[in-house]
Amino acid sequence: MYEVLNDDVSVIRRFNRFYTNILGLLNRHILESELSLSEVRILLEIEATPDCTSKLLTDKLSIDSGYMSRILNQFQKQGFMEKKKSEKDGRSNFLILTEKGKQKLSEMNARSDEQISRMIQPLSKYAQHKLAQNMAAIERSLTNGKSIDPEEITIRHKIKPGDAGYITYMHGWIYKQEYNYSTAFESYVAQSFYEFLQNYDPELDRLWIAEHNGEIIGCVGIVNHGERAQLRWFLLHPDYRGIGLGKRLLKTALDHCRQKKYKSVYLDTTDDLEKAIAMYEKAGFIKVAEKENNSWREDLTELEFEMEL
Repeated sequence: MYEVLNDDVSVIRRFNRFYTNILGLLNRHILESELSLSEVRILLEIEATPDCTSKLLTDKLSIDSGYMSRILNQFQKQGFMEKKKSEKDGRSNFLILTEKGKQKLSEMNARSDEQISRMIQPLSKYAQHKLAQNMAAIERSLTNGKSIDPEEITIRHKIKPGDAGYITYMHGWIYKQEYNYSTAFESYVAQSFYEFLQNYDPELDRLWIAEHNGEIIGCVGIVNHGERAQLRWFLLHPDYRGIGLGKRLLKTALDHCRQKKYKSVYLDTTDDLEKAIAMYEKAGFIKVAEKENNSWREDLTELEFEMEL
């Protein structure tokens, strides 16, 4: 365990050295501003934060309060910022950018966009997009998902080449990591997608795919079986749980079933997926059957749930 951790630390430190150097070069040769990186960041936070105060900035940016005070005083002298007393608490002052401050920030944003564009211009379009995805993943990991804005997550149902393969891959590694399922489970998922795509009817069948920054992070499907519909492939990337995305996907699938006049919808799951089962039961599914299934791991019980529509 220690060797793995030590390797990870080495990779992170190497990346820190590399990226710190990149930022330093960009700041010196492209921004060409009298403001430091910290000062630009503070301007950004004042503009973006409702009811912004000096203490709030100090806590959020982990900057020494004395240093913060000097920067804010400097901003006032330069005409970038003004203070407005809180109507609720006369002891608190809200920080507000002046028109001059907003203009300065707009200028710095434009320069920042230009510096990043120059940095990634030599890369292919795919490499540019992958770089942005990886940076978003770093932020997501280091904030335990708190940086995720649910409004930025999109859900589509138009199937693209590669979707089924990537979702099959997601099932394979997530179920191995969290439930110790064997590769036989991935084979089962691959077979189910083969059958689905071979018989796909876009009027009755459906596969909804949730994406964030162009990356697939969740899905759910409905398969037509006459008067019954089957709910399948309900899966979320671990980083995107607890933000309501699962409920959103499940509701979308059930609304489709009602719209298409299915009489009922059923699903198969296993007894170890306790959180998923709780969500199904809360939505109105009832367990109708169970059987032993040792295909993917020992001591598994396969459950069938159904809901009348």
